[in-house]
Amino acid sequence: MSKTKKVYGPDIYKRNEHGLLENVDYVFNEDGSIDWRSMIKPEFLYPNKGWFDARNKPIPNTIEGLDDKQLLIMLGGIKELAKMRGYCGVEFKVDNISDGYVTAKCTIHWHKNYESVNEYSTSYEDVANATLANTDAFCAKFLETIACNRAFVRCVRNYLNIHIVGADEIDKSKGAAQAVESEAVAPITPVGLLQKTLRDKHQVDSFEGCKELLRDLWKDEKYRNESAKKWGSFTDIPAKEARKLISVLNQ
Repeated sequence: MSKTKKVYGPDIYKRNEHGLLENVDYVFNEDGSIDWRSMIKPEFLYPNKGWFDARNKPIPNTIEGLDDKQLLIMLGGIKELAKMRGYCGVEFKVDNISDGYVTAKCTIHWHKNYESVNEYSTSYEDVANATLANTDAFCAKFLETIACNRAFVRCVRNYLNIHIVGADEIDKSKGAAQAVESEAVAPITPVGLLQKTLRDKHQVDSFEGCKELLRDLWKDEKYRNESAKKWGSFTDIPAKEARKLISVLNQ
């Protein structure tokens, strides 16, 4: 009677000629690329309380049947995806913009696989911030760490095309700023203020999520604009409409 060989040690991280782990069953998209969304283990996902609270809806007890915009992914799930994809280095650049406001840029150097454009490793970077206005009292003591975690999560998510917001990215201040935020670091454009409002009050950090929210507002007859169908990014939103949306979202 034959026995299945137990995979352990170096064999767990052995990659084939395509740059994929030999002991992992990958899920692929129709175009042949890896469906990283399907590679997330369910235990790393849970309902996005903020999304349901913002719409006065009950919070589900399970993730079954929920859309990506209704979910959050834990840091452990992001780390597992990054390890599975394979990287050779992670760099952080942290800037203290002012007291109570920290930005971090995360750069990940990914190993080459069959999806890579370059012959060697591919680098990708993303940024995030942590302020006294978007963290709770405990996390406010560790703004640099929070900003780095958020930047790392965002970097992995965007590179692997994951549309589920990271639990580390959301505003945990519960609407009560720990200190007065400096006017010098506040967004100075209506569109910038709109993006901040979407992140802080509705846990929306992408234009795709914004479009979904616009559809909900249309159905509820809270905001209707035929021109919104032509918007392809935040930069397409006129300042006048951004101000109207901010007013609606703050209600």
